Amino acid sequence: MRLTRIETFTTPDIGFVRVTDATGAVGWGQVSTYHSDITANVLHRQIAPWVLGVEIEDQDDLFDRAAEKEHKFPGSYICRAMGGVETALWDLRGKVAGVPVATLLGGSPGPLRAYASSMKRDITPEAEVERFKKLIGEKGFDALKFRIGAECGRGVDEWEGRTEAIIAAIGGAFRSEGITLLADANSCYAPPAAIHYGRMLEDHGITHYEEPCPYWELEQTAEVSAALDIDVTGGEQDCWIPTWKRMFELKAVDIAQPDVLYAGGIGRTMRIARMAAEHGLPVTPHSANLSLVTLFTMHLLRAIPNAGKYLEFSIEEEDYYPWQYGLYVNDPYVIEDGHARVTDAPGWGVEIAPEWLAKSRYAVSEVEA
Repeated sequence: MRLTRIETFTTPDIGFVRVTDATGAVGWGQVSTYHSDITANVLHRQIAPWVLGVEIEDQDDLFDRAAEKEHKFPGSYICRAMGGVETALWDLRGKVAGVPVATLLGGSPGPLRAYASSMKRDITPEAEVERFKKLIGEKGFDALKFRIGAECGRGVDEWEGRTEAIIAAIGGAFRSEGITLLADANSCYAPPAAIHYGRMLEDHGITHYEEPCPYWELEQTAEVSAALDIDVTGGEQDCWIPTWKRMFELKAVDIAQPDVLYAGGIGRTMRIARMAAEHGLPVTPHSANLSLVTLFTMHLLRAIPNAGKYLEFSIEEEDYYPWQYGLYVNDPYVIEDGHARVTDAPGWGVEIAPEWLAKSRYAVSEVEA
């Protein structure tokens, strides 16, 4: 296989990627959300030159070489840009083979238990409880995640007393119902506070404690993990493979949470999953919006042997995340009885809406004739 054209269609929030190979076969992928227009510039400037016109014998090695060529830029934007081309290649390969990407990865189509993932901190505990009850009734979710602390909050709550109140409210409303409960601190706490709130979570039946400390302070997270019985989880922000190696060696987390697009694509996420498996850890990826990252994660979870208990599924509606709506011709995110489903359609099994593409910013890199 040899790529001859890479096209991007972007807004500041979303960036889709279309690749074409020398036979004319086409595949669709996506760079990571948030500043996707900047990421597309990185893709055309720093990834396309190393992957266009190259005979692809080993896809993982192709992107490793691209990263090595850009060794002065080892951070997030390179990985976010690589992920756009890499995920498009998987779609192309699936369409050529006539099978879903999950099958190419060694898995199969089928259902996935999902958890309802709240992104809101500007919501009262009472309102969050009512929202979850409505979703349980409408969608059948049996797992829920809520937010505590403030995002990178340096120990400060979103407003005084909110964390204590929401832990008690969520635990009180759902623990006796057999609902699995998860909490996300988004790097808020130093270890003493993280341990304090972790014990409070344990007392209220919450079983998953995400990113309690600044994610870059792995020793702090390891300290918290060692002190608590609750599963301490993390890794969504991490894109550098040596960081993952150190995270696992420190026993910093009980559950690994790579983000397919922050990490640089399916291949690199599979590598992280294999490393996690070597340390006996499950993988519950970060997929906190309804761009293609959740679909990529669905196919991945249907394939890896150490898949976690559930898929993260954003519950935010158009008033809160308007940019994650109107993206597809065929909605891949139907939840029934608390489950999403990977179809048997080839590739990713989704078509990007022409109306959305028509409003996006277009750019192309291609092999010179």
